[in-house]
Amino acid sequence: MSEIKPNDSAPGDDSEDETDWAAAKAFFDNLKTNKPRPPKPKNAVTIAVSSRTLFNMVEERRIYEEEGMEKYVDYQVEHENEPLKPGPAFPFVTALMNVNCRLRQLYPESEELFDIVLMTNNHAQVGVRLINSINHYDLTIERFCMTGGKSPIGYLKAYMTNLYLSKDGEKVTEAIEEGIAAATMFMQDKQLETSETELRVAFDGDAVLFSDESEIIVKQSGLDTFFEHEKEFENHPLAQGPLKCFLVALGKLQRKFYAKNERMNCPIRTYLVTARSAASSGARVLKTLRSWGLEIDEALFLAGAPKGPLLQKIRPHIYFDDQMFHIEGAKEMGTISAHVPYGIGQKYHKGELIEQPEKKK
Repeated sequence: MSEIKPNDSAPGDDSEDETDWAAAKAFFDNLKTNKPRPPKPKNAVTIAVSSRTLFNMVEERRIYEEEGMEKYVDYQVEHENEPLKPGPAFPFVTALMNVNCRLRQLYPESEELFDIVLMTNNHAQVGVRLINSINHYDLTIERFCMTGGKSPIGYLKAYMTNLYLSKDGEKVTEAIEEGIAAATMFMQDKQLETSETELRVAFDGDAVLFSDESEIIVKQSGLDTFFEHEKEFENHPLAQGPLKCFLVALGKLQRKFYAKNERMNCPIRTYLVTARSAASSGARVLKTLRSWGLEIDEALFLAGAPKGPLLQKIRPHIYFDDQMFHIEGAKEMGTISAHVPYGIGQKYHKGELIEQPEKKK
C-alpha cells in the first residue's frame, strides 16, 4: 500500500526534480497572487477525486449512456456557464480546505497540506465547465488530470496519491490492486449537515484499516473460532489494510496541531466504527493501532449492531466500509459513504455467500 510521502528523499534521488521545483518556484514567486499555490506532491497529502464524486453529474451521465459521447460533450459545452451541483465528495473537499486554512495559520511556510487533484476521464472540452464550477464554489483545486476517455488510474502514482475517490467501482478496484488507497463514493439518501469547523473521517476496521485475515475466520469458521483466534493473537498486530496509509496521513497532520498545543482544537477527528465486540476481540485492534504509532480519536465497538444510527450522530464527511450492506444502511440514514472493494467481504452480502471461492488446484 502507498504510504504518506516522506519529507526528505534519499541523496541523489531527485536532484533534477528539486532543481525544476526551485526554478518554477522562483518564477511564480515573482508573480503577485492572493491564491495559495499547490504544495509539492511529495510534501502534501494528495486526494484525487473524480468529477462525478465532486459534482452531481447524474443527468450528464444519463446523456452519455443514452445518447453517446458527442451529445454528452455538446451538452457540457452548451451548459459550461451553469455550475454543476455538489456531489458526494463535495463536503469532504470543503472540509479538507478548512483544515488547510488552519494549517497555514499555524505554519505559514509549510507544504504539509491537503492537495486536491481532479482526476477524471472526461475530455478536455468538458474542462471549462469543471473549471467554472470549481471557481463558482471557490474551491482550491489547481491540479487537473483529464484523460479523454482513458482510465486515469495510471496517473495516480505519478501524482503521489494518498487517496482516490470515484463513483466507478472498477477503477477503484484497479487502484487498490496498484497499492493505492481508494473507495467508491455514494450519495446519501438524505442530506445531513456536516461540521464546518472539523473534518470527521470514520473507518471500518477489518478489510479497511486492517487486512481481512480475521474476517476470513469469521466467514469460514464462525464467531467462536474468531474470538479464540483474536484472544490467542492479541499481541500480534494485524496486517495493514488498504486505507491504513490514509489514516497515517491524517495522523501526521493531526500531530502538527498537537505540536502547537492545539490538540483540543484540532480540526481533524478520526473514528473507528467496527462490528467487533470490545471484550471479545477489541484489544487486538487497539494494540495494532498502538504498534503502528497511530491514534484514533474515537473507537466504537458495536458487537454486530447496525452502524447507521451511530454514524448519523457522528455525521462524518466520509465513512469507509468494505461491506455494501453497511454502506447501504449508512447512506439511508444520511451518511456520506465510500465502499472499499477489498477482501473476502466482497463474496458475501448480509452474511450470505454470493460468490463461490475459487477451488484449489
